[in-house]
Amino acid sequence: QVQLVESGGGLVQAGDSLRLSCAASGRTGSSDTMGWFRQAPGKEREFVAAIRWSGGRTYYADSVKGRLTISRDNAKNTVYLQINSLKPEDTAVYYCAADRHYSSTYYYAGDYEYWGQGTQVTVSS
Repeated sequence: QVQLVESGGGLVQAGDSLRLSCAASGRTGSSDTMGWFRQAPGKEREFVAAIRWSGGRTYYADSVKGRLTISRDNAKNTVYLQINSLKPEDTAVYYCAADRHYSSTYYYAGDYEYWGQGTQVTVSS
């Protein structure tokens, strides 16, 4: 089992930056990929970014590329999501997820076995 706890969300203004954190505990060595997804009110959960624990290769959704940076600290078992130039449309609950297996479909939520509770990000205009 892997437990994930997100933090760092909040109410911010458009143009601000935020850094979300996802602390993993438990059998963290059993996960290959960490992903960030978000879900806005009335919308489906969507892929934002992913990173491989080994090697650190990163992947981004086209809609956020250039404004978001995903990173990891293997020693702390923590994954970060830096979001710059926040927009009102970034308002959502942001979820961290862990995939035990290497998968080419890192953007597919169904590949991830473990999920955090989410952290709310609200961007005012």
